[in-house]
Amino acid sequence: MSTFLGMPGPPASPDSDLTGTRPFPAAARDALGNSRLRRNLSNATGIIRGKRANVVGEVADWEELREAGAAIKASALARLPALLEQLEEQVTARGGVVHWARDADEANRIVVDLARAKDATEVVKVKSMATQEIALNEALEAAGITPIETDLAELIVQLAHDKPSHILVPAIHRGRAEIREIFLKRMPGLDPDLLTDEPAQLAAAARAYLREAFLRAKVAVSGANFGVAETGTLTVVESEGNGRMCLTLPETLITVMGIEKVLPTWRDLEVFLQLLPRSSTGERMNPYTSTWTGITPGDGPQEFHLVLLDNGRTRVLADPDGRSALHCIRCSACLNVCPVYERTGGHAYGSVYPGPIGAILSPQLTGMTGDSPNDSLPYASSLCGACEEVCPVKIPIPAQLVRLRAEHTEAHADSHRIPSPEAASMRAAAWIMKDAKRFARAGRSARLSRRGMRRGRPAIPLPPPLSGWVASRDVPDLPDETFREWWARTRGDRS
Repeated sequence: MSTFLGMPGPPASPDSDLTGTRPFPAAARDALGNSRLRRNLSNATGIIRGKRANVVGEVADWEELREAGAAIKASALARLPALLEQLEEQVTARGGVVHWARDADEANRIVVDLARAKDATEVVKVKSMATQEIALNEALEAAGITPIETDLAELIVQLAHDKPSHILVPAIHRGRAEIREIFLKRMPGLDPDLLTDEPAQLAAAARAYLREAFLRAKVAVSGANFGVAETGTLTVVESEGNGRMCLTLPETLITVMGIEKVLPTWRDLEVFLQLLPRSSTGERMNPYTSTWTGITPGDGPQEFHLVLLDNGRTRVLADPDGRSALHCIRCSACLNVCPVYERTGGHAYGSVYPGPIGAILSPQLTGMTGDSPNDSLPYASSLCGACEEVCPVKIPIPAQLVRLRAEHTEAHADSHRIPSPEAASMRAAAWIMKDAKRFARAGRSARLSRRGMRRGRPAIPLPPPLSGWVASRDVPDLPDETFREWWARTRGDRS
């Protein structure tokens, strides 16, 4: 068959968990008031940064590996339609069934129908960003099917009726005492006199709770870290072994994979299985790396379905300047070094993808309208560049943030007849700077403002939006003369 990706495709489905209800500045302001959250984030990200630095320092050719990872991803995206057709052909030849989902609604409908066909009343799930993105749990619950998260951190989030706040460690915002209370409230049969907040006891309680679910489950749902077009092989890497249980025990396995996760050849995995564990968990290799190709009679699930998800990805792919965001392998290294994320946490971003990568990926998946909460995400950065330095596939995140800020400005101007205060001030500045005489007069006039300044702050409160700018910044002392006056005095007419 011939597959046409339809680039550029439509934005992600409105039902996707990619957009919050408030702009980032408002949500971040609330998060900054939570001292426990900031303490948890600082401790956790600091530990992960240290572990990553140690294991990366052991690899002499780390930069070459990064270059290879970036090149493989760029090559795969350049011929994505052909690779996806090859992947479908190989999966089908090995007994699997491939489904194509344009958006979240289609993907959820496919998974729900497959689970119903097996008379499943519950499904066990492997940690998956793609299924979180499409809000699959909510779709399953609406259909009367209970999803059970089996990753420990995802289970904590689910039992607390919470949302993940980190790509790798979804419950990073929760402390041990909080987790104990969640387990006591949501897990049956636990004795509050015996259960402490010791990690070993909490893990044992979760293990006992999940073991019964593993043994009775008919259907499992997973994501995929990579899909190999050459062989039709899917790969999941994890640290707890829960994924291995989901991928081997149930009769039916359904995998939801973003179309950008495809790799051309089996050998390409060699690069990413070195980059991913070191960048994510700070380990030399993942404790559990599971690969499967179609079905094997008498061994593991006897029915396998692969759902290939677009949900805005072809829209991003069609943009040569933005498509590098699709290189992301969901390692979360950029989150762990970001000073903004460390202080606000993931919930402030609104999207299932927080941090620097979410600030460039979410707006591109959903589109920028000028007023959407996602329009504020490219501004959730100091542009320090730490994210690009640690990205294992060298995504130019700061450059994309700057580009998206410009796109937001244009989108806002297109959707509003009256310019924003910032836009109006920029237009005024442009008018002044277009004429040398106007610019010189403006420079001389600026000296008058010195009389209204006291130690870097206005003597008289300024009106918005200037009040917001000076509230967090000191204004430098203005010189006695402008640059042009200094030049004329010291150089005369010499150029």
